[in-house]
Amino acid sequence: MVADLAPPETVEGILALFRHRGGRVTASRRLVVRCLLESGTHPTADELVSAVHREDPTVHRSTVYRNLEELERLGVVEHVHLGHGAATYHLATERHGHLVCDRCGRQIEVPEAVFGELARIARDRYGFEVRPRHFAIPGLCHTCAGQEAATAESAPTTTRA
Repeated sequence: MVADLAPPETVEGILALFRHRGGRVTASRRLVVRCLLESGTHPTADELVSAVHREDPTVHRSTVYRNLEELERLGVVEHVHLGHGAATYHLATERHGHLVCDRCGRQIEVPEAVFGELARIARDRYGFEVRPRHFAIPGLCHTCAGQEAATAESAPTTTRA
């Protein structure tokens, strides 16, 4: 990051980065960045389009997508796949991985270090660099795993003759 710029997790900090890299700061770009920061979640591009349209329906959908691409290119946001749906976006300063429950859809953010051993094994044994921020690990959350165990315990057993 460039010295003397506002923190990159603020609207003004991100727009200063655009300016510093020779980009223009337009009203629609400012709106996209603001809506992204105010989402408080990991919005999909379509959710971000909806948020922008609530404030200014004249901003074209492609403008939102282009801005997301540029924000990703600048290293401000990252996209992540949290299952079978569309990719979601979050600030790159929020370095974390995701666990997603297959049953209830609960998303759990975990420190990137949780994937350290997996990354080390993939690199050392297979020459592969894992990017754990880009994908989610599917499984069952504590509640759903407990329900599945309870269901399995109460199921009648069958025997073969």
